Amino acid sequence: MAVMCPECDSDIDIDEVDVDIGDELSCSECGALLRVASDSPVELETADDDDEDDDFDDDEKEGDEDAAEIEEDGSDEDSTEE
Repeated sequence: MAVMCPECDSDIDIDEVDVDIGDELSCSECGALLRVASDSPVELETADDDDEDDDFDDDEKEGDEDAAEIEEDGSDEDSTEE
């Protein structure tokens, strides 16, 4: 079975029986990292974009935790009392 690469629109030969949702592969034409998004019918999505979004979400959560710590003790590390 041939599935279209979401990046370069080239055909990628895949055996439906051998793939599961979440499996990763790369396009032989453009080298894009792809993930199986659906197995019936087989559909691919770009895996690179999801990883970047996850990194952003993690950074955002860390910033929220830092702000919560400052609110809890009522002080900021940069401030000094006189």
